[in-house]
Amino acid sequence: MSRENYNELIAFIEVAKAKSFTRAAAQLGLTQSALSHTVKGLEKRLGIRLLTRTTRSVSLTDAGERLLTKIAPRFEEIDAEITFLNELRDKPAGTIRISSSDHAIDTLLWPKLEPMIRQYPDIKIELCVDYGFTDIVERRFDAGVRFGEAIANDMIAIRVGPDLSMAAVASPEYFEQHSKPKEPHDLLEHACINLRLPTYGGLYAWEFEKGDRSLNVNVDGQLIFNSVQQIRRAALAGFGIGYLPEDIFAEDLEAGKLVRVLEDWCPPFTGYHLYFPNRMRSSPAFDIVIDALRHRD
Repeated sequence: MSRENYNELIAFIEVAKAKSFTRAAAQLGLTQSALSHTVKGLEKRLGIRLLTRTTRSVSLTDAGERLLTKIAPRFEEIDAEITFLNELRDKPAGTIRISSSDHAIDTLLWPKLEPMIRQYPDIKIELCVDYGFTDIVERRFDAGVRFGEAIANDMIAIRVGPDLSMAAVASPEYFEQHSKPKEPHDLLEHACINLRLPTYGGLYAWEFEKGDRSLNVNVDGQLIFNSVQQIRRAALAGFGIGYLPEDIFAEDLEAGKLVRVLEDWCPPFTGYHLYFPNRMRSSPAFDIVIDALRHRD
């Protein structure tokens, strides 16, 4: 295949990964019809169908699956090498993409990255809010942020925040009408504000620990959110008990706007870590981001 046909392979890779001509066209900056024509040209030249198209979806044939598996890593290596060479300039430069929860972004990443961004104007930062266990390699993130206990063993992990504790809280007005829970199972008699986890699509089971006892409680209530700030606001408004990392409620607890319960059931746990593949080649820009985010006691 001549070198000018490499664009056809790139187009095929994007469609195969996105499983959609619409999303792939947006990624490549092409029209959907132009992208479809390019992929059909590749199939015609190879003499074999690579994609199965329906009105609602795009899937890979066996030949398409084999081609994607063989060539996609090669193009990723080329992109990585070109990016690395571009970043070997006098000034550190490049785009660093990080997947994280909004809690970690608000409390750790942004406060630490803001001064760094001002100092290095050629470094671009993309922070993507994500509550699921996203595959950062597949989604082309440079790094992700999770609690240390949730990071796979094949990743390099660097602590970016202190240990945390969970906190069960509600407004004083709520506890004027309801007795305070003394044991985690007492929560079953309360209105609790649930968090839906996109990872599994289910609701987060509240985790408690005291001594050698560990309990998971599937609480119930009128409200379910998939973002921590909505849970905080609902707790402040008196809709029930919320359960999140304690630093989210710190100012509200200090001001007396929220009341904490079951504190003896919420021991510290490993805080946030930045993680990335151990085979990832470092760059000046990425090293600067790591240094800015690294937790220092």
